[in-house]
Amino acid sequence: MVSIIVPHYKEVFLEKTLQGLKDNAEGEIEILAIEGSKGMRAAINEGLSKAKGEWLIKVDAHCMFGKGYDRILTEDCKENWLVIPRRCPLRPENWTLADDSFIDYHYMTPPTKHCSYGWGTYPVAWKGKTNDLLIDDVMTMQGSFYFANRKYFMDHVGFLDDDLKHYGSFTGEPLEVGLKYWLGGGEMKVNKKTWYAHLFKSRRYYGLHPGLLSEKRKLQNSFNHEWGAKHWLGNEEPNMIHPFSWLVEKFWPVPEWPEDRSEWRYHGN
Repeated sequence: MVSIIVPHYKEVFLEKTLQGLKDNAEGEIEILAIEGSKGMRAAINEGLSKAKGEWLIKVDAHCMFGKGYDRILTEDCKENWLVIPRRCPLRPENWTLADDSFIDYHYMTPPTKHCSYGWGTYPVAWKGKTNDLLIDDVMTMQGSFYFANRKYFMDHVGFLDDDLKHYGSFTGEPLEVGLKYWLGGGEMKVNKKTWYAHLFKSRRYYGLHPGLLSEKRKLQNSFNHEWGAKHWLGNEEPNMIHPFSWLVEKFWPVPEWPEDRSEWRYHGN
């Protein structure tokens, strides 16, 4: 069975997402739609505490799915893999794919000042990176959908850290989840045999519940992103078997990263 955690908060596309999960599944699933009034991470953790399946999906509440997504992912997943399907933009007006271009790869930036989120290291679509492999290594993920063996996930990632002095209530899944896999001995893959479409929620969608982009929230997110960059580039996470630089070397050359390895650290803002 696949346990599917769908955190949501005043989400207008929740029912479409849940129906899509049901209609396109080909195996046994349980859907855990968790209201996130205490934050997305708290909602995910509640889902993790309730999940019973051998496999685990976390997905955003504004997505559509390819037929048989659950079967395809379970057929091609080793115990220590974190897997993402290929991703396409979603057109919400008629609930269709916005185009036929899929995003398969992301890279992690060096510490960068984001226009909305401040200093941090962020996942960015790796444009131009293509090959014929149907299952391949990926450096990081966007974070709106990931699939894993539940026992391995709980043993090596566990409940997400929602301390406001660390990742906070909302940010940092590509760091906390993705890096605990790669640097802790697991692997992260893209499975191009299946797909999902994700709505990138621009400011006009957050206008449906404006508190999500309040100045207070943006300041908190900025603090949390900066903490995450310092934490991981400083190799402060316990029980890892690789330093952060190992991941950059594995995928080298990586866009934006300098040739000078001494610069692969957090310098502060």
